[in-house]
Amino acid sequence: MNLEATRRRLTEKQADTVDKLTRAAMDVLSREGFSGLTVRMVAAQAGVGTATAYTYFSSKEHLVAEMFWRRLAATEAPSGDETDSTERVLEVLRQIALLLADEPTLAGAVTAALLGTDPDVAHLRLRIGGEIRQRLIDALGADSDPETVETLEMIYAGALVRAGMGYASYAEMADLMRKSALRVLRGR
Repeated sequence: MNLEATRRRLTEKQADTVDKLTRAAMDVLSREGFSGLTVRMVAAQAGVGTATAYTYFSSKEHLVAEMFWRRLAATEAPSGDETDSTERVLEVLRQIALLLADEPTLAGAVTAALLGTDPDVAHLRLRIGGEIRQRLIDALGADSDPETVETLEMIYAGALVRAGMGYASYAEMADLMRKSALRVLRGR
């Protein structure tokens, strides 16, 4: 998979280096947690120079945000076989929430990273938000109401922050998002 990194277009060799770095980041994150993660440690784990790692990632937040973007981009949106738009939307929200449910360390790191101020993270936030928005629009159908889409985005964003703060697990947040989305979509 040759995903474009946020700082530049990649050759095949560069894409391989970025893949190595993102895989190594997961290993380091699993061992050290987000607070202990450094780009230098990730570079060492990946077998590349620190300067090389910084060529692709401006910070550990950028690296973690890229990991989430790649995971989201590699996950196909639900098929949309459901004829009911409400069920399609609920499936989209659930799928996104559960992307990190089995990896609480990564989930917490993603929340912290996406809330950061790094300009490269801001760029990824826009890409991630755009992808989620498009999946919601596709699930709602051609006559999707922009206010409904925005409300559903707020439900997702609020759930991400609450899970990141430890109020509930990502799996529990998926269930809470379902309840909130049903209230919006069915007017309950």
